[in-house]
Amino acid sequence: MNLRTITYFVDPAFPLSEERLTVAGKTIAEIKEVLEKAGYTIQTVRLASAPFPDVLGNDANKSDKAVAFAHALEEACFFNRIDYATLGPARPADAPAWYAVIPEVINATENIFASAVIADPLTGVSLSAVRWAAEVIHHCAQVRPDGFGNLRFAALANIPAGVPFLPAAYHDGGVAAFSIGVEAAEIAVSACAQAENLAEARAILIREVELHGQRIANAVRKFSGGRGLRFHGIDFSLAPYPEDARSLGTALERLNGHKVGEKGTLAAVAFLADALDRAKFKHVGFSGVFLPVFEDSVLAARSKAGLLTVNDLLLYSAVCGTGLDTVPLPGDTDADTLAAILLDLAALALRLNKPLTARLMPIPGKNAGDDVSFDFPFFAPARVLNVRSSGLGGLFASEEAFDLAPRSR
Repeated sequence: MNLRTITYFVDPAFPLSEERLTVAGKTIAEIKEVLEKAGYTIQTVRLASAPFPDVLGNDANKSDKAVAFAHALEEACFFNRIDYATLGPARPADAPAWYAVIPEVINATENIFASAVIADPLTGVSLSAVRWAAEVIHHCAQVRPDGFGNLRFAALANIPAGVPFLPAAYHDGGVAAFSIGVEAAEIAVSACAQAENLAEARAILIREVELHGQRIANAVRKFSGGRGLRFHGIDFSLAPYPEDARSLGTALERLNGHKVGEKGTLAAVAFLADALDRAKFKHVGFSGVFLPVFEDSVLAARSKAGLLTVNDLLLYSAVCGTGLDTVPLPGDTDADTLAAILLDLAALALRLNKPLTARLMPIPGKNAGDDVSFDFPFFAPARVLNVRSSGLGGLFASEEAFDLAPRSR
């Protein structure tokens, strides 16, 4: 099992604190070394800022300041051998101006991510923020001719600080911290392949999660406490890689006996998510079942066969705990249609008290049913999914925010 990321959380300040970035780079390198000695391959190391409007402060020239901050952070990360960084989220109180600068930041950089909050337990679902985030997606789709810009942006619903996966990650202030994000789909594949029945599959998966969770925690224990560095924990999500042996789709089809997208898929997703919930480890973030269409070879293949829809993925989000990730959409999908998708995701997150994100990727020049591929090692060839939506209407056409209490019975 590989580790997808070591993510370091810090307020980098602006102008950028070279000392904080230097410490970040050295600390990440030390954590990486002890985890490699424990037998793990670390794919990437990342940095997550406090929400960038907080770092930058109130300024009339938000666009230039945000781009300057992103450039400085990207350069400092390169110098300190940090692969990627995120500026953290814009929030409804920061809108609309701070939302509007995100496509400019994405356009001006190569390795900088950002996000925008559309719902949280304190402010509820913000219909205004839903629309602003949809506009960000619409504009980011045009940053590059292939629509790849939206890889580095996500809309966030009910996302706490400390999630190690980008673009969702952000720092909550205070002392620096770190989290570990795993790429654990292969242990689900192995558990389902070995088992002769469901009880055995569950037991194997829980055992493997707890084994790796303890091994990782033991390896990094010395970096918290005495160093004044918080260890948030491990996001033990079943994140895939685009080959069948490391595909969540492979595990789901072993459980269900049918292709992903056919009846029984929801139950299979719920079964795997339930096993993660039963496992004991230092938990942070999603710790759920990742279903990113582009990043999973079997999901991508099922999309090409027409078996997956956006509504299917929303349905699975109700039991898996991650959301809509790297979902290819028609290039002419307008912002109002995107907003309707985001609203459904936001409602799921608050009503079910789950962290969910949306990383939607309208592909310029592509229509529903068209094949799409990227020259990117973490993506498999997929198919553009159809979108059934007429946008937001009725009372949802307002600029209100509304509460959704978690279901209590």
